[in-house]
Amino acid sequence: MATLNIGIIGAGGIVRRRHLPELKLIPAVRVVAVCNRTRATAEAVAQEWGIPRVTTDWHDVLAMDDVDAVFIGTWPNMHAEVSIAALNAGKHVFCQARMARNLAEARAMLRAAREHPDRATMLCPAPHGMRGDRVIRRLLSEGFLGEPREVHATGFSAANLDPKTPLHWRQNFDIQGYNTLTLGMWIEVIHRWLGTHRLVTAILKTHTPLRADPETGVCVPVRIAESVAIAAEMENGALAGYHFSGVAPNAPHNRIEIYGTGGTLIYDLDTDEIFGARSDEQGRRPIPIPPGEAREWTVEADFVRAVREGGATEPSFADGVRYMEFTEAVYLSAQRRETIALPLPE
Repeated sequence: MATLNIGIIGAGGIVRRRHLPELKLIPAVRVVAVCNRTRATAEAVAQEWGIPRVTTDWHDVLAMDDVDAVFIGTWPNMHAEVSIAALNAGKHVFCQARMARNLAEARAMLRAAREHPDRATMLCPAPHGMRGDRVIRRLLSEGFLGEPREVHATGFSAANLDPKTPLHWRQNFDIQGYNTLTLGMWIEVIHRWLGTHRLVTAILKTHTPLRADPETGVCVPVRIAESVAIAAEMENGALAGYHFSGVAPNAPHNRIEIYGTGGTLIYDLDTDEIFGARSDEQGRRPIPIPPGEAREWTVEADFVRAVREGGATEPSFADGVRYMEFTEAVYLSAQRRETIALPLPE
């Protein structure tokens, strides 16, 4: 097995906590370069993980002939530019989620991937709902639900509750774009299980419209919503209701609920527990996740396998475009105060 050489562009928290440790466990995989915004942080990562080359310019990594693939761990504002340049440089690309800041950037990434079909491309999947993913898919394919009629999801936290908290980078529209709370993650999971949407209506609310810039201390507008309420229709005909909030203290567990003509399935995203019942049963019961069906979050190994063996990745860049399209439609609906039809025009 030939050694696969990887370059890291953006050594943020998830790269240090998750990707680098897991890559180290995969045979014949070597991280040969790391790029970060400051020399000091890049050198610290390089020293900890024995990475031989350090730079603060991501172009340097793409110019290295022995780098076969890149892991992009930057903020979303750089995902499109770096991914497209990496593909044009002949590299395989693993990109952190969310895919990009907006649909236009996501579509540009997908076009580049299709122009380089010999290069593997993959987005980092949401870990939520991963453990029971195979069980849910099996139950749906076996007709446990019958025809889907209702889909509901909640993603509540109190991350934005304190108005005195400075602007987090996840609230910075220039960095994050339309990506909001757990909206994209939950929609990624719902798309995987039930397919896409055709109509979207949304109301957005920013409860603290100004927050202090963490670097300057100057108050700046908050352009990313802190509460999101969505009514939608899926391609399969089901109606959907989604509610996301960053201002909900002591909230119940986040969950996805699916109701159909034949039964009910509820996935607790905080505990990875599944509950369900046939329509003729009284009360929901736990549905076990057998060890043989439990899906682990093996994203690094999945990407390396795609590079070495080919085959589909999940989520693919096409999957990312679909959840980015939904996210942008949410904002368009709120801004225009109208229902938005999908797909959005090119």
